[in-house]
Amino acid sequence: MPFAFSEKILNKHEINYFYCKHCNFVQTENPYWLDEAYNNPIADSDTGLIQRNIALSSRLAVLIALNFDLKGSYIDIAGGYGMLTRLMRDDGFNYFWQDPFCQNIFALGFEGDKSEPRYAAITAFEVLEHVEDPVSFIQNAMLENNSKTMIFSTECFSGEAPPNRDWWYYSFPTGQHISFFSSKALQEISQKLDLYFYSFNGLHIVSKDHLKYPRLSKIFTKRYLSSIFTFFLSRHLKSKTLSDSQMNLNKLTPPK
Repeated sequence: MPFAFSEKILNKHEINYFYCKHCNFVQTENPYWLDEAYNNPIADSDTGLIQRNIALSSRLAVLIALNFDLKGSYIDIAGGYGMLTRLMRDDGFNYFWQDPFCQNIFALGFEGDKSEPRYAAITAFEVLEHVEDPVSFIQNAMLENNSKTMIFSTECFSGEAPPNRDWWYYSFPTGQHISFFSSKALQEISQKLDLYFYSFNGLHIVSKDHLKYPRLSKIFTKRYLSSIFTFFLSRHLKSKTLSDSQMNLNKLTPPK
């Protein structure tokens, strides 16, 4: 990829950014600074973490209810502190957590098991911008977790040139974002992996199968409609909040 611009990250390292004109993809030079950038896995400046997880859980519940098995198993492979997994289990979904780089706080006891026969879908929210090789990441994640579908999020830019340097998603002060995508770049990845690609309302889906109801999914994953949809969905799903608590308590009780 040809050189696009250079910028200082972490307030100290001057690094180069490159741009692919074919698929509208931006990436940094070899990210030698990542150990320093990840002193804290989740940046202190990320004050919107809780708000985004709540909004994501509603949209994800809609997407699963319309297109996948309500009784199936799901896993968040970049689960962070486990907040999304906990929210999805509170809504009644059989959801699990996985993240080799972060401590599980909110979904303890529900770590994913690779011996699971098949996950109906895997999710990886706000992770692709941290990945040096997104094609291999998606391919390996689906293979290792035995799933035909991956649902993820990343902020996409539009246009036929790299975004201006004031684009907030570059996140220069944290140094954690190294890959930046257009919708065209995500389509290129799905084609390389021979997967169907869908994108709406901040959700991106790559799958070996067609979605059952893509149009309805696009409508009901909108912010306010997703909240209404999940309100009625909660009448058909039983929350796992109390049963999960009891399950973890039973692990602490010694056998008689």
